[in-house]
Amino acid sequence: MVSGRKWVVGMTGASGCAYGIRLIEALLGAGVEVHLVISESGWRVLREEAGWDSGRRAEELDRRFGGALTDGRIRYYPQDDVGAKIASGSFLHDGMVIAPCSMGTLAAIASGASDNLLERAADVALKEGRRLILMPRETPLHAIHLENMLKLARLGVRIVPAMPAFYYHPATIRDMIDFMVGKLLDNMGIGHNLYRRWGDDGLGGGTRDHGGPD
Repeated sequence: MVSGRKWVVGMTGASGCAYGIRLIEALLGAGVEVHLVISESGWRVLREEAGWDSGRRAEELDRRFGGALTDGRIRYYPQDDVGAKIASGSFLHDGMVIAPCSMGTLAAIASGASDNLLERAADVALKEGRRLILMPRETPLHAIHLENMLKLARLGVRIVPAMPAFYYHPATIRDMIDFMVGKLLDNMGIGHNLYRRWGDDGLGGGTRDHGGPD
């Protein structure tokens, strides 16, 4: 049973598909309807990093997310489906998250390009004044990357780089993934318990220095 909340989720060819997978799991668990678009490069990363079958995409998504396509909790759109509902500003939703977000996709959004459905959906979020949250995953960053992120930040886009913290003593890779997905959910206004916050359960209590927890 889905709530009235709807979020568009994009996944691109940047390394770190685990962030997007975990985000979708968390959104489904919170009763959010997910409108999903994955770039061609994103499917390649899903195959190489997570072992997904990129040849049977809808079936693979349904299997990985417990029948969520079948029961309508996930609506999946191919990247070239430029006539999909998420390409129109008349489709109402709460916002869009791209996790992970490649530098190529970030640059396209910053320049106003809409060459595929993922870019068009982000452009729509911008023009309609809806929340747009990007999780770039690249290192090192050169000046063009930084200038594109600054340009988008000045337009109100939330930039949430994949930079896990360590103050809460993560014990597993899953802990580190959950921290970053929790940061996305915070920016989306969706409650969660994916990580311990500073000041909870004995964390913190001392004088915070300038490089301390975020």
